[in-house]
Amino acid sequence: MHCPNCKNKNLGKIGVNQYYCWDCFIELTLTNNKLSLNQVEEDGSLTTLDDLFEEQDLNVQEG
Repeated sequence: MHCPNCKNKNLGKIGVNQYYCWDCFIELTLTNNKLSLNQVEEDGSLTTLDDLFEEQDLNVQEG
């Protein structure tokens, strides 16, 4: 799986179906083969980044 933002594979698993991109510092959540992207704010809250991406960029291909 690649990060849809920076296109790199430098992802770490932080939970069940949750990943963190160490290159662009965003959190990715995988649900039903679709990614949801969030930016982690200084106070620990999450801000969604989904509206910045096209639907096809957030779909994960199996296999």
